[in-house]
Amino acid sequence: MTSPNPDTPFPVEFSRHLARLLQARPELAAELAPEAPPLDAAQVGAWLAAEPLSEDSLKPALRRLKQRAMARIAGRDLSGAAELAEVVEGMSLVADAAVAAALEVSEAALVARYGEPRNAAGERQRLIVVGMGKLGGRELNVSSDIDLIFVYPEDGDTDGPRSISNFEFFTRLGRGLINALAEVTGDGQVFRVDMRLRPNGDSGPLVCCFEMLENYFVTQGREWERYAWIKARPLTGERWEELEAIRRPFVFRKYLDFGTINAMRELHAQIRREVAKKDMANNVKLGPGGIREIEFIAQVFQLIRGGRDRALQVKPTLDVLKLLVDRGQLELDAVVELSSAYRFLRRLEHRLQYLDDAQTHALPENPEDQERVACAMGFANYEALLMELDDHRHNVSRHFEAVFADPNERNHRLDEVWAGADGHGAELAKLGYRDTAALCARLAAIRDGGRYQQMSEQAKDRFDALVPRAIQAAAATAAPDATLSRMLDLLEAIGRRSAYLALLLQYPQALEQVAKIAGASSWAAAYLLKHPILLDELLDPRLLQMAPDWPGFRQQLVEQTDALEPDTEQQMDALREAHHAQVFRLVSQDVAGLLRLETLSDHLSELADILVDRAIALAWRKLLTKHRETPAFAVIGYGKLGGKELGYASDLDLVYLYDDPAPDAGQIYAKLGTRLNTWLSSRTSAGILFETDLRLRPNGDAGLVVSSLEAFRKYQLESAWVWEHQALTRARFVAGDRAIGDAFEAIRREILCQRRDVAKLRAEVLAMRRKMRDSLGSKGAADVFDVKHDAGGLVDVEFIVQYLILAHACEHPELTGNLGNIALLRIAAAAGLIPADLAEQVRDAYREYRRIQHQRRLNDLDSRVEAPQAAPLAAPVRALWQHVFDE
Repeated sequence: MTSPNPDTPFPVEFSRHLARLLQARPELAAELAPEAPPLDAAQVGAWLAAEPLSEDSLKPALRRLKQRAMARIAGRDLSGAAELAEVVEGMSLVADAAVAAALEVSEAALVARYGEPRNAAGERQRLIVVGMGKLGGRELNVSSDIDLIFVYPEDGDTDGPRSISNFEFFTRLGRGLINALAEVTGDGQVFRVDMRLRPNGDSGPLVCCFEMLENYFVTQGREWERYAWIKARPLTGERWEELEAIRRPFVFRKYLDFGTINAMRELHAQIRREVAKKDMANNVKLGPGGIREIEFIAQVFQLIRGGRDRALQVKPTLDVLKLLVDRGQLELDAVVELSSAYRFLRRLEHRLQYLDDAQTHALPENPEDQERVACAMGFANYEALLMELDDHRHNVSRHFEAVFADPNERNHRLDEVWAGADGHGAELAKLGYRDTAALCARLAAIRDGGRYQQMSEQAKDRFDALVPRAIQAAAATAAPDATLSRMLDLLEAIGRRSAYLALLLQYPQALEQVAKIAGASSWAAAYLLKHPILLDELLDPRLLQMAPDWPGFRQQLVEQTDALEPDTEQQMDALREAHHAQVFRLVSQDVAGLLRLETLSDHLSELADILVDRAIALAWRKLLTKHRETPAFAVIGYGKLGGKELGYASDLDLVYLYDDPAPDAGQIYAKLGTRLNTWLSSRTSAGILFETDLRLRPNGDAGLVVSSLEAFRKYQLESAWVWEHQALTRARFVAGDRAIGDAFEAIRREILCQRRDVAKLRAEVLAMRRKMRDSLGSKGAADVFDVKHDAGGLVDVEFIVQYLILAHACEHPELTGNLGNIALLRIAAAAGLIPADLAEQVRDAYREYRRIQHQRRLNDLDSRVEAPQAAPLAAPVRALWQHVFDE
């Protein structure tokens, strides 16, 4: 290639099209000047405004606009002044403006002939031109056609003397628009227009109304069309929100859609076969490691997760990749390589197209053009360009295979066991299964059962592939029979949700994790069965090992629920689903032995605090009558929540307080308290957030739902029973107005530090304990021991601590700290109220009781154990009880 002519702006050396353009229109050389600014919407609008548009002038004006914009964009790009984002945005702006101008002129001409198109109610109808593909994503390349779809809201007729149907009107308008843009005149064309993405493609009508489009999506929409509609962007018209309400549920499923991986894998295989057939290996868009593979990577995650994470519904590819790092779906290194490759390949694509303004993505065969393209890319020669290109394509292919590769072998060695062939009991026994006859019967019952028989063929294929792998995964656990039974329950439950089956097939590590969790805990298995969407939590093993980031979770919850405003139902679901996900992460760490029980309880309590706090804010926002921006309202937690000993299935003991001098404050906060309880405990499609218990409020069920701070103090001082003061020892501020929480804590300490008649207190505490033991204990059974309710159990420890606080906090205020029973026993011993060695033994017993109780609950067992197992734990508790109560 000859060196650039110093008298010619050097971008022309890289573009024969630009050279021809300057020869025809020398005035465009000004657009190549170094000081020419980036093209923006204002500039495009000004250029268009300078030319009066009519039916006669429209085509030449639009072509002159495109040529001028092309000169500006190419000049800045080829001189190195423009980043990729500027180039594709500039081209998209030109397309947007050209479509809008062509539509305006064409529509005015039709309206003059036929009148305005109107619906049955007489409302004017406007054509919505939907930009698809790279135009929709504002990523248009420099010699691209534009993919369009024409949609209008409602059928009807025009209101002119020569009335025609809206369908006919918009069909004519669409044809006129295409002609204005795509006809090749003496000035060339503006954009080639491709309408093949419309419903039914070339065989379908040119335009469709909302109703037709929605029916098409529901009855005929295919997977590749979901992919195509990701980037759909309305360019003209009105009622975009209604169109979006049709598009969004078609493209983005409400639940995680892992079946998309298989569909896109098949689509990509078709493309690769076509590439191989046409010998297109040098195609930087469709060839191996090309632009399309990067787009597929981004878009498969959008299709899978976009319905649940609206941020992923953005259109530009690079923006999606960045979000995938933020959400832990792709590693940072992978996204850096993919983003770098995308920019390189798009820049190379543009330089191929600058040569002759051709829609090409193939590397040139002409040695002179090869050198020209290499130089335009900043390389010394074509060989250096190819080396860099090969590196990028290799990286893209590697990451593509990591996402789309099928992890499963075609045939599994246990396929015949599932298929029901005789004589496989011995094979199951070798795997460690004990009751092989029962297992074979269970498998046969599933195969012959209605659920399996009614599955779609696709779901059956996935189910058939999963069962042998489940048998293998369960065999690796400590109790294969129980584990597999729970796994089969899950597979049957999700059998009609083929996407969940696809997830477990695509991610074998998730299936293995299901086996570990199901084998360790029947409760966790049932939780997963109730909320199968949590399978997604198993895909990133880091989530099952990292400590929760509660400040980050709190902020994310605020952003997520704010984005769903004003949809109360979706917000309530979001709270529940966020809770389920965090609980499942914790239970996964728990059964893996990564959490101490005290740490787990702290996490569950913090999680509850955050959710209650967010529910307050949302419930207050929905109140129609309120007199301030934020409520002077606080939630107080009692019981397990108050003592930070919350379990997975614990209900929340709550009391609602307010401190507000407004005349109607009581009425307003009563409504808030009622609404809050609804937000927390009502059942939605996502389940229940928490079971709540408000009976510890002043006067119990007979009392008001909320109490003023003053009324609460008065009640505690004058009317509360001893058992209510016992409950107060474990109460704490949970959520809402921190100032009210601090005032509550002052009242709590005041009440607990009251000087009491110790003999009377002892009698009342003992009477309450006997009453509880009589109704809840093991009732004299000598061979079993209830670790919670029997004498020497957990409740005895709690009563001892509560009595010591109420009896002695007046002299030892350090006992009023809500530090938990283990810490308070140590404080009581340090104060000389109980023997230190006995206190230490009881502290150990309390820890072990809680551990036993927790482990049994994980497997849906009650709190009764064999008496000899508990005897060493009960003895020091009984001894301390005797020391404290002399009983």
